[in-house]
Amino acid sequence: MGHLQQRTPLITATVRLRDQVAHALRAALISGELRPGEVYSAPGLAEDFGISATPVREAMLDLAREGLVEPVRNKGFRVTEVNERDLDQYTEIRTLIEVPMTGRITRTAAREELEALRPVAEEIVRAAREHDLIGYLEADRRFHLTLLALSGNERLVETVSDLRKRSRLYGLNALDERGELIPSAEEHLELLDLMLAGDAEGAEKCMARHLGHVRSLWAKGVSEDGPDGGKPARKPGAGR
Repeated sequence: MGHLQQRTPLITATVRLRDQVAHALRAALISGELRPGEVYSAPGLAEDFGISATPVREAMLDLAREGLVEPVRNKGFRVTEVNERDLDQYTEIRTLIEVPMTGRITRTAAREELEALRPVAEEIVRAAREHDLIGYLEADRRFHLTLLALSGNERLVETVSDLRKRSRLYGLNALDERGELIPSAEEHLELLDLMLAGDAEGAEKCMARHLGHVRSLWAKGVSEDGPDGGKPARKPGAGR
C-alpha cells in the first residue's frame, strides 16, 4: 500500500474511473511497482487508490484481456511474467513494423507534422534526466504512436500499442539509477532530426538501433538486477 497512493489524483471524474485506474495500473506494471508473478487483490489496490473495489476489478479485467495479468480464483490477479523469448519476439515484430514505416513516413509526412513531435522528444529526454519514470514512459509511448499515426494506418498503431503494453520495460528503476535511460531518450531527437532532413535510410537505421537498444536495456534490467533493480519491491494491494 502507499506507493500507488501518489496516483490517486489521477482518478478524476473527467475520464471514466475504470480507464483511469487501468492507466495507473499499467504504469505501475511498467515501472515494476507491481511485480511479475505476484498476486494482487482488487480490494487491496482499491484501498491504495482510495476508491471502491468495483472500478479496480473492472480495470484488472481489461488488463487481463491485454494479457498483462491473469485472474486467480478467490485471490485476485497475478501479473503475467514475460520471458526473454517473449521480449525477443515482441521486439522482432516491432522492428518489422516500425523500421520500414519510419522510412515511409520520412518520405511522406509534412515537415510541420514531424516538427510537432519535437516537444514530445524533448519531454522524453527531460523525464529521463529528472528520473520521472512514469513521465518517461508516457512521453515515449506518445512519441512512437503519434509518429506511426502519420502513416494513416490505425490498425498498425493499435498493434504496436498492444505490443508495447505486453513488453513492459523491466528493470527501469535500476537503469534509471545507472543513467542508462538518457542515451535511449536522446535517440528520439536524433531520429527526428534525420526524418526532418529527409534521410529515410538513416532514419530507418536509427529506429532499428533504438529498438535494439531498448531490447538490450530489458536484458540488462532482468539479468543484472531482476525486475526491480535488486531492491525489495513494495507490494501495493498484495495479499489483501
